[in-house]
Amino acid sequence: MLPAKTKGRRLKKGNLAALTAGIFTTWTSPVLSKLINTNRLNENPLGRSIYVIEESWIISCLGLGAMLGPIVGGFLSDEIGRKWTLLSCVGIPFLTSLLVLAFSKSTFVYYVARFIGGLGCGNLFTVLPIYFGEIGQSAIRGGIISSVNIFISLGEMYGLCLGPFVSIKLFSLLCTIFPAIFLISFLFASESPYFYLTKGHIEKAEETMTRLHGDQLIVSSELSSTHTSLVLLNNRGDIIRVIWKSKGYRKALLICFGLVAFQQLCGIYAIRSYVTIIFEATGTKFSADFSAIIVGGVQIMASVITPFIVDVAGRRTLLLISAIGMFCSEFLLGIYFYINDKRIKGDEDKWGWAPFVLLVVYIVSYNLGFRPLPWTIVGEILPIAVRSISSMATAMVYWILHFLVTNLFPVVVKAAGMGPTFWILSVLCIFAAIFSKFYLIETKGKTFVEIQEELNK
Repeated sequence: MLPAKTKGRRLKKGNLAALTAGIFTTWTSPVLSKLINTNRLNENPLGRSIYVIEESWIISCLGLGAMLGPIVGGFLSDEIGRKWTLLSCVGIPFLTSLLVLAFSKSTFVYYVARFIGGLGCGNLFTVLPIYFGEIGQSAIRGGIISSVNIFISLGEMYGLCLGPFVSIKLFSLLCTIFPAIFLISFLFASESPYFYLTKGHIEKAEETMTRLHGDQLIVSSELSSTHTSLVLLNNRGDIIRVIWKSKGYRKALLICFGLVAFQQLCGIYAIRSYVTIIFEATGTKFSADFSAIIVGGVQIMASVITPFIVDVAGRRTLLLISAIGMFCSEFLLGIYFYINDKRIKGDEDKWGWAPFVLLVVYIVSYNLGFRPLPWTIVGEILPIAVRSISSMATAMVYWILHFLVTNLFPVVVKAAGMGPTFWILSVLCIFAAIFSKFYLIETKGKTFVEIQEELNK
């Protein structure tokens, strides 16, 4: 059995990359306020306020890069290994992007730097769940992969707390600490034993897995079954054709697509985009920066829960609870905003506290299931023979929907209003609950071989 301290060090190394991804998602929050505000030109390296179209591109270039990143990461993870793909396609782009952002003095350079950072994010979501899923023991694998969510939340909080109070240059430079440490420390991490197996290095795979897991009999059985499935796949030819014809492969891929689709469509970006308005509706005097910090703090506290209970309660149960919690909070938020829009200006708002409470319920519900667990299941459910290409496709679906949601949401709000928009999102949460209950299989405590057997039933 691998000592707990050794496991912890290995997870912390990989999760430093996840922490950096969290920084990238919130980097624009404190930075754009300095680039837009005409009263803060002394903090603006461009020397002028940016236009709305420039603001939009600075935000969306991260998503554009993330859409293309999985193509590279999915291919290289099978060619050079999970470890070296994470180093070259996640760590290096993250560090490069932040250094360029620190010294940029033009919007075009911001676009390029954000695009490079997006490449790293896309590759991270493609490869890190696979890597953690393959090095983790089945009994604690869910907690290992879902711990990524904690570090993403910590990265988001780091950006929200630091960014408003320092210059853009210093902020970006202080963010380079984490990818730099990741690049150095991850050089000493183990490669996935399953990667060795795909290359036919059976003895090396067994040696690595024994060092990671300790139980020789279980290791030999797992590797033997996996090696057999790889041989069968190689004999059957084209991977795409195999995925299409195999019931188990096809169901696994549809589950992954469905989970990441609902992860985007459940409304998290609506909540993030309108967090300031929701706080203003409470009647408090919190600034936009302070309200964002409060949201980040709640998110961190909520994200800590799942890794400790996921291997006890199970994935499907937590996703179902998560979807129901999000439905309730968004449906009630829709009612509040609908009534609030009809309220005569100047009238006292007796329910001004409600949006804050509903926001907390939503964040806790989202972080309990639909934030961490889709990628946990992606790392568990995909057959090793098609894991890289399937993970690549899943990450691309995720980031394409991310791009569409962030760009279309304001249009829907303008056309239908805030209240009806939240009702639409709440209906999508119902579909997410139905999907989790009736189509998703439970992977708690099961080996990769047992999961594939259930998929093929």
